[in-house]
Amino acid sequence: MKRIILFILLAIAGYFAWLGLSLALMPPVSGLADRKFGMTVQVKDWQGNYHPFVVGPRNRYWVPSNRIPAEMKWAVILAEDANFYGHEGFDVKAIKEAIKYDLEKKSLKRGASTITQQTAKNLFLSREKTITRKFKEIYLAWRMEQELTKGRIIELYLNVVELGPMVYGIGHGSRYYFGKQPSSLTPRECAFLAAMLPGPRVAYNPYKNLGKVLKRSDMILKLLRRKGVLGETEYQAALAEQPNIAGLQRKVDRIIAQPPVFTSPSSAVKEPAGEPVDGQPERPGARENGTPAEQYPASAPLNSATETPMEKK
Repeated sequence: MKRIILFILLAIAGYFAWLGLSLALMPPVSGLADRKFGMTVQVKDWQGNYHPFVVGPRNRYWVPSNRIPAEMKWAVILAEDANFYGHEGFDVKAIKEAIKYDLEKKSLKRGASTITQQTAKNLFLSREKTITRKFKEIYLAWRMEQELTKGRIIELYLNVVELGPMVYGIGHGSRYYFGKQPSSLTPRECAFLAAMLPGPRVAYNPYKNLGKVLKRSDMILKLLRRKGVLGETEYQAALAEQPNIAGLQRKVDRIIAQPPVFTSPSSAVKEPAGEPVDGQPERPGARENGTPAEQYPASAPLNSATETPMEKK
C-alpha cells in the first residue's frame, strides 16, 4: 500500500512538474496590447476541417473597439461573464460551482470560463476538454489580464468568437445575418448575436432553434434594461422587433457544403482620430427622457475622468 501511495504521489508530482514547464513555454501575450498586432490562428468549419483565420486589422471584418456598439459589449458581458470587471481572468466561485457540477454529473460539461479565458482559448489553445488545457487557459487568462485592458480583451473576444458556419467575429456576423455594419446593429440584433454564443452550431443555431435564440435574447434585453443600458422605450421597442434573417438557411446549407477558406484581407482598418478606443462601453441610457446615461445604475462607473474598470489592468 505504501508503494502504491508513493507511486501516486510521484505521478502527481511529475504531472505538475510537466505542467509547470508547459506553462512556462506558453506564447507571450504582451503583443496583443498593440492594436496593429496580427497573427493567424486555425479555426474549424462545421465539417471538422481547419482553416487559417487572420486576427488583427488585416482581417477585412475586423472591428475596432470604438466601432462596436455599447449594447453589443454589454450584452456579451451581462450574458457571458457578469463578473467581468471583478475578476483577474478567472472566476474562482464559478470554477468551484463547475467542479461540483461536473463531479455530480461525472462529466466535463460545465467549464465556468470567463470572457478572458474564452479569448485565450480562441487565440492560443485547442478545443479539447482536458484538465491540462483548462490549467493553460486559466494561466493565459491571468497573464492577459496583467498585460491588456478590459476593453482590449472585449475587442479581441468579439472579433474572434464563432457566430455561424465559418462566420467568426462580430464584423462578419453582423453582415452575414443582418447585412449591415456592426455599428448599425440595433439592441435586439446585438442581443440576438450574443444569445447565439453558447452554441451557434446546434443549441443556439437560429435556423434550427430560432425560438430558443429569441427567448435567450429576450433575457439579455431584460438584463440590459435592468442595468440601465436601455431605457424603457428602447427596451419595449427591442422586444417588439423581429430580427430579419429570412432566407438565410439556403446560405447556411451552401456554406456547409462548400466551406470557404479565409484569405489575408487587404488593408488595415484605421481607427477614427479623436474617438475613444478603449474603456468600459458607454451606456446609452434612457434617451427618451433626455436623461444622461451616466445617471443610470451600473455595476461599475462609466467614462470617468480617471481609470475606468475596463481600463484597469
